[in-house]
Amino acid sequence: MTTKPTSVTKSEAITHTKNWLNTVIIEHSICPFAKREFVNNTIHYELIQQTGEGKQTEQQLEQLIINCEKLDNDASIETALLIFPDSLSDFDDYLDFVEIADALMHKQGYEGIYQLASFHPQYLFADSDENDPSNYTNRSPYPMLHILREASLEKVLESYPNPENIPERNIELTRSLGLETMQKLLAECI
Repeated sequence: MTTKPTSVTKSEAITHTKNWLNTVIIEHSICPFAKREFVNNTIHYELIQQTGEGKQTEQQLEQLIINCEKLDNDASIETALLIFPDSLSDFDDYLDFVEIADALMHKQGYEGIYQLASFHPQYLFADSDENDPSNYTNRSPYPMLHILREASLEKVLESYPNPENIPERNIELTRSLGLETMQKLLAECI
């Protein structure tokens, strides 16, 4: 398990996230479409920090919709990563949040426009062992939501040979690299 600072600045969290994208996701082609957006600087990074007790979930969901509106209004932003460095640390709570976020996206009319992908330091696929290296395809330095434009995703998938094989390839890759290597790669991002 990675050890993260108890408090990070916006700059640090974004740097850690960029390190992860570059050295884990792009370097190992876990997402074969990430490099172009990373190099072209078309990824928006939004740090969503804890603002106190009470209405935290409501404020996080509000930021999700604000970032969808940002994508609506700025075609130069291809995708957005919402980074939660000091909240949603419990994976089960995070999954509950993702479920609520998906429902809100549907309610706000974003179904078919944007899609959410989820990343978490303790990500665990259903029916997998916590030490299965394949979990590292979705393990990140901090809890995150990735907002993807569905039209863009459909377009790149049309021109990519056998996109349905990406998950299986990633499982094989991470298992061949092994747990220690995957742990080290993630830890070195921070």
